[in-house]
Amino acid sequence: MKAKKQSLTAFSILFIILAVLCIISVLLNGQPISNDLIAGLNPDKYGDLVKTVADGGTVTVVGAKLSNFFMAYPNGFVDAADLIVFIVSIGGFIGVVMKTGALEAGVYHLVKKMHGKEEVLIVILMVLFSIGGSTYGMAEETIGFYALITTALVAAGFDTIVAVATVLLGAGCGVLGSTINPFATGAATSALQSVNVPYSSTTIMVLGFALWVTSLLIAIFFVLKYARKVKADKGSTILSLQEQQDMKEHFTKDDGQVLEFTGKHKAVLIVFAISFAIMIASLISYQDITFGGNEKAYLAALGWSDFLTGLPLGQWYFAELAAWFTFASVIIAVMARMSENEFINTYLDGAKDLLSVAIVIAVARGITVVMKATHMDFWILDKSASMLRGVPGFIFAPLSYIIYLVLSFLVPSTSGLAGFSIPVMGGLANALGFNASVMVAVFSAGCGLINLFTPTSGVVMGGLGAAKVELKTYMKWGLKLFIAIGIANIVVLSLAMMMMK
Repeated sequence: MKAKKQSLTAFSILFIILAVLCIISVLLNGQPISNDLIAGLNPDKYGDLVKTVADGGTVTVVGAKLSNFFMAYPNGFVDAADLIVFIVSIGGFIGVVMKTGALEAGVYHLVKKMHGKEEVLIVILMVLFSIGGSTYGMAEETIGFYALITTALVAAGFDTIVAVATVLLGAGCGVLGSTINPFATGAATSALQSVNVPYSSTTIMVLGFALWVTSLLIAIFFVLKYARKVKADKGSTILSLQEQQDMKEHFTKDDGQVLEFTGKHKAVLIVFAISFAIMIASLISYQDITFGGNEKAYLAALGWSDFLTGLPLGQWYFAELAAWFTFASVIIAVMARMSENEFINTYLDGAKDLLSVAIVIAVARGITVVMKATHMDFWILDKSASMLRGVPGFIFAPLSYIIYLVLSFLVPSTSGLAGFSIPVMGGLANALGFNASVMVAVFSAGCGLINLFTPTSGVVMGGLGAAKVELKTYMKWGLKLFIAIGIANIVVLSLAMMMMK
């Protein structure tokens, strides 16, 4: 019942958003979208629209049909199939690991060793996750870490909000301040190249680092302040009674039993750690980061690693990761000497725990599918660009930031948003005499902030679902934090926009 309540809340929010967008598209049916905007799109992704404009036609908003609304969920499920399979596979993997008792014993051992230094653990974890976020866009991949970290931090005397914040804000602040993240700054610079707009990689990295550090410091301060309060007084938790019961049932061990940390436990946790290490190694864009985009050099160095999935490290994505974690589940089951029936039942039980998360993600992705079908995403971008023309730098930066908050709410994919928005926004900044490199930082920061809490993000809903925390509780807890990060972002970006012309 607990997971159902979380899913019901998310379902309600997402379907209301979907219905409102469908109604707006009907009201705007036939509204033209700038030909210049469409002509600047990548023809590999938007060939039909670009051809329409090239042939003298005009792209307009298309009013949503009842079928668009009705089919949004299944179409979203299909569109997010690889991510959903990954999440379900992670659930099965965690279920098998938990069944061995290794995770519980390992966390108990870790908490004993870190006694009195639990706050240091929070800071270390947030910094590590943020490094992953800034360098290779660590986001959906964090979902697999929630079970371990939530169990560890609850055992250390904190609550599930602290655990959620440690992972979600850590990685999220890193993505917000992307430096060499191929899915954010990488996709954005590629989009600028497609329209021949000049930029500076050094400027982008420096601004990304400034956004990363300022946002992370604010988040760490906020999380530690709340963590200390909860540890000193359990009654000060912001969790509802239902969420406290969920925490006790899923993440708390309070029977006074001393857990032995055996050699088998250590072996299972080694495989557990290797599984996540391989995941991280498989997602780093070596071709872009290490080999400067040279595919031949990249394949010559890492082509050998394709024997397992058919793709070398650096080209894996959710489908490959789903296969990898399923394979790792089998290895751990063999190590624990589980019977076939025991393994299947345990795996399915673990997958079931995250199934509601997967369904919510499908609904969220359905919104993106409808946005594309109705061209509402391009209409919003067109009107936003028009609004920015002729404004001074100290207004241009915050307005651009706000526009990206709206766009990111509707299109939570950073790479997808970069592909269709940066040619327009970066080109506009350059035409008005501003530095297009700063616009890349504006895009990254706007996406990063909104993706810390938007219900249309699979990362947010997946993390909250895994930790058994409701969205409204998380929003109530983090509202002041999000505002503080937003203000800090605007200050950094406004100064950069005025100084770097």
